[in-house]
Amino acid sequence: MAREASPGDVGRRAVLRVRLPDGRFRDIVGVLERWSDGTISVRRRDGAPVEVAEADVAGSRLVPQSPPERRRRTRGGPDTER
Repeated sequence: MAREASPGDVGRRAVLRVRLPDGRFRDIVGVLERWSDGTISVRRRDGAPVEVAEADVAGSRLVPQSPPERRRRTRGGPDTER
């Protein structure tokens, strides 16, 4: 069972569901970098930092770390017969 993220989870990967001004929601997935003074900083997989107001977070949960990227096989490689 997943549990909600908290300030003690800085350094862990989480998903934050953020309420947008128009009433819709957006999910942000990444590593929690900072959680203080009502602001949460998240580093996304692409390296982009995102800051959100804690008051705008409708829900959150911790998620497993991303698996390492797999090497892709190329067509016509050394172990492929033509």
